[in-house]
Amino acid sequence: MKKIRLLYILSAIVGLYAWGFALQTVHYNVKSEKTDGLRIVFISDLHNCSYGGKDQSGIIKKIESAQPDLVLFGGDVIDHVNGTENALTLMKYVAGKYPCAYSAGNHESYRDDLQQFYTDVADTGVTVLDDTYTDLEINDCKVRIYGVVNSVYSNITPETPSNYYNILLLHEPQQFVRYTKDFDLILSGHAHGGQWRLPLILEQGFYAPDQGLFPQYTNGQYEYGIDNHIISRGLARPLRMILIPRIFNRPELSVIDIS
Repeated sequence: MKKIRLLYILSAIVGLYAWGFALQTVHYNVKSEKTDGLRIVFISDLHNCSYGGKDQSGIIKKIESAQPDLVLFGGDVIDHVNGTENALTLMKYVAGKYPCAYSAGNHESYRDDLQQFYTDVADTGVTVLDDTYTDLEINDCKVRIYGVVNSVYSNITPETPSNYYNILLLHEPQQFVRYTKDFDLILSGHAHGGQWRLPLILEQGFYAPDQGLFPQYTNGQYEYGIDNHIISRGLARPLRMILIPRIFNRPELSVIDIS
């Protein structure tokens, strides 16, 4: 009897562990008078992980199912060490089908080969935003996408014309205070959902980098007046996370409908 109970307990632990690494699509809705319809897929904190093998077929199917108008990569698509191939495979495929832009996170900035990675990303067809912006017109809506690698060190003053839908890729969510009232939508990651979450009790998780214990900004949707801020739990599930698993905190592919 004790062996059976132990088997049930171990099975539950293994099941919870596996579930915590399974990709989840999370939908958000944002209201705006500037567009009648714009769907964004937001990809953050991939850390060069693969979904569905080296061809990234698992995450590609999720993206295609969402039928986005625009795909944005919000930083830490690679780790601070090791390879870049999984991230570049995904970016190349996505850029062949959708308008795309990318802004780096803290892990890219730690690398000695950052400029080479920027070149590799540009070669996939994805626009690189390094304290710069790009303009697009999608569904008769003018969209300006701005990318800030680290707002603590950025001295760039954003230009956010009122006739554009202005989006900021801001990797670290706690830095949003510098940019409220400037943007219609801010997209962040970095915090990995607080790593260990308890639904209805510890929704923002136990710990986040640069926020410490019991952080405030790790996942979900926030409104600051007319500004909207969406924080993705991210897609990180590298091998080193075997020892620090995600608990009630599945990897997130964000789908954002603006209307």
